[in-house]
Formats: sequence, C-alpha cells, structure tokens
Amino acid sequence: MILVIDDDESIRLSLGLMLKRVGYDCDVAANPDEALQKVRQRHYDLILMDMNYSRDTSGREGIELLMKTKIFQPETPVILITAWGSIELAVEGMKAGAYDFITKPWHNLLLLQRIETALKLNSNVKVESEEGFDRSGIIGNNSALKELLATVEKIAPTEAPVLILGENGTGKELIANAIHNNSKRRNNPFVMVNLGGISQSLFESEMFGHVKGAFTGAVSDRKGRFELADKGSIFLDEIGELDPGSQVKLLRVLQEHKFEPLGRSIPKKVDIRVISATNADIPAMVSEKTFREDLYYRINLITLRVPPLRDRRDDIPLLVRHFISNACGANGIRVPEIDSEAMDVLCRLPYPGNIRELKNIVERAVITGGATLTKKDFEPFTASLVSKQNISSNSLDDIERKALREAMERSNGNYTQAARILGVTRQTLYRKLEKHGMK
Repeated sequence: MILVIDDDESIRLSLGLMLKRVGYDCDVAANPDEALQKVRQRHYDLILMDMNYSRDTSGREGIELLMKTKIFQPETPVILITAWGSIELAVEGMKAGAYDFITKPWHNLLLLQRIETALKLNSNVKVESEEGFDRSGIIGNNSALKELLATVEKIAPTEAPVLILGENGTGKELIANAIHNNSKRRNNPFVMVNLGGISQSLFESEMFGHVKGAFTGAVSDRKGRFELADKGSIFLDEIGELDPGSQVKLLRVLQEHKFEPLGRSIPKKVDIRVISATNADIPAMVSEKTFREDLYYRINLITLRVPPLRDRRDDIPLLVRHFISNACGANGIRVPEIDSEAMDVLCRLPYPGNIRELKNIVERAVITGGATLTKKDFEPFTASLVSKQNISSNSLDDIERKALREAMERSNGNYTQAARILGVTRQTLYRKLEKHGMK
C-alpha cells in the first residue's frame, strides 16, 4: 500500500490513478494531520509526500511531517515531491531520513522506476537474476569482496543510482560492469565516461552532443554520451574531478532525464541508469563546497566501497594465476609455473596501485621470464615496492620504540603504569620491550 500526501486534489487523483493502473494499492491524505492519523493506524510500503501545505512555501511543514512520520514508520521509504527551486530543501529532507526526491513536473515512467526501486531495496526478498549472477571478470573469494558482490547482486536489478568508492586500481569499473550485466538493462548499451578527462569547455558537447554548425568545427551532428546510453547504463568515472559549472549541468540531466544538444533548443528525453565512481572523499568535498550537495544525494542512493588489494591478500594467488594466463594468451607464450617463494613475495608487497599494479608486474615478468617464474624474475619490477615496504616497516618500528621509551620514562620504569599508559597488558609490554632490546 502506497500513501500519497498532497494538498492538491488533482495531484492526489492523478498519482492515485497512475499507481492503481500499474497494480499498486493506494491511499491518500490531504494534509499533515490526516497523514499522521493514517500512519498511526496502518503500515505503508511507501509514502509520496509533498513539501508544502499552506501559503508558506518554505517547506518546513514537509520536513516536520517527515520527521513525525519516521517516528511511527521508521523503515518506510519516503519520496519527497518538491519544485526544482526547492532542491536544497529536498536535500535537507534526505538528511532527515527521506529515501529520495522528485521535482515537479515529474515524468511518470521515471517516478514509477523510483517507486519500484525503493520497494525492492526496502524488501527482504532477494531479487533473483534469470540467468544467475554474472561476475563480469571479477576474480577473488575474499570475504570483503564476497560481501560487496552480494550487495551488487541485490541492487543490480533495481534502477537505483550507485556511487562506487575506492582507490585507483581497485576495479571500480568491473563493479560497474557487474551492476549493468546483472540488471534489466544488460542487453542495452553500457557507456563509460572518464569525467576527469573532459575539460569544462567540451563537457556539453561530449555529454549532450551537438548539431551541425553549433560551433566552429561542428561539421556534422554528433550524439553525446547520454544519448548513446539511452535504455542502458552510463558509468561516470572520476566524478569527483567534475568542475562546479559542469556539476550543475549534470544535475539537471540526472534530475529530469532530459537534455539539449548544443545548437538545439528542443530537449531530448533519455532513459538511463547512472553509476558513478571516484577515489575522492566526496563528503569532504561537499563540506568544502567544491562538490554540490544536491548532486551528491542524487548519485549516491547506494554507495559501494571496493576494498584495496592490501585488504584482499588471500586473493593475490588467484589474481596472479589469472594475469599469467591472460598475458600468455595475449602474447602466444606457454603458461609458466610460479614457485612458492615468488608467490610469497608477491603476497607481501604493499601495492599502492592495487590490482592494476599487480597486473602490470605479472605481465612484465611473464614476457621476460622463463618456464618457471622465480623471485628473481619479479625483482626488476618490484624493487621500488620492496623499498617502500622496508621504509614502512622501519617507520612503524621507530614509532613503536619511541612510544615505549616515552611510556617507560613517564612511569619511572614501572611496568604496570607503562602498560596502562600504552593501553596494553603487561605481557604485551614485556614482549615489545624484548623485541626492541629495551629490557
């Protein structure tokens, strides 16, 4: 059952008719008092809520109603209905617990997609793929990776926008591919865009396209990335690199699902699922006013974090053998063995470049190595990493030794007090002192 709360009778009627036409049961409320009475009496699967109920258009009534509704039905997703100029208010509503927001006038198909997504994500019923889960080339059995893929499997069949966070080289593009390949859009385009490589002056032409004669050099019509992705998914990589002016233009498209190619005044509609990725700290950028808060809430309905390779060391042997096989196939080389010492070294290296760096090291060793890859075959390509590892290890030892010395000085050599200062047991303190030759 879906509850529609709006003081405009025509909106209540039109939304009610639309929802019933596609098979949803619908209830309506004309004002906050009636709405609160209803949410006290029965459970709703989803609530559509207007932000204004009087001449005062500040939206405070909507925020207050949202907060009261969440007291009685904390798990029920609420989609706010607001005017385009009230997006800041909608963002405030998201912070107060709203699931999503739409702007007036809305597109019925887009609204139904949002409703379907909210109901699916709020359900405990697992959405099964008709063809089984497609890993899309993702290698590994690490527990953190398995947990990530379980979330991908759940959210992929929905229309929810996804923000993928992770360091460079962790495989964010593969996760985006897996989301698309396990979605209803799998047979339609998957368009990848590196926003970090598009200048502000070229953003509109690249993303929205242009018509012949729109600017000097526009000798023919050209489709933009959004139009190419119609009916499919668009992957916006490095979204944290987007300049403020382009952020505004992107927000418009994501909100309204329509755009105007350069040189054309008639907007085009587009049906897309948006997947974004970045290695930047977007919440910090929002605080620093370098990334729009409303855009952030539009792209991160679902946030996925891809673990770095240092947290997936148990997957390194699988990845190494996979990269060896691929490199041999690409270069027409017989697949070599790899001895245990070499594998042990690879499993212990820090890899600041993550999986991409490991792949590069393995491919180079395969090309220059022999029938069996040994530690020596990898040394020319891992020397800098071994150096970093030793520097890191020495730095940690220095920090630990300094902390022990300061604790012992503050406690005048009293082991019990020193252990309390460091927050460790006396037995641990003894072992640390012995390790550094300080007993």
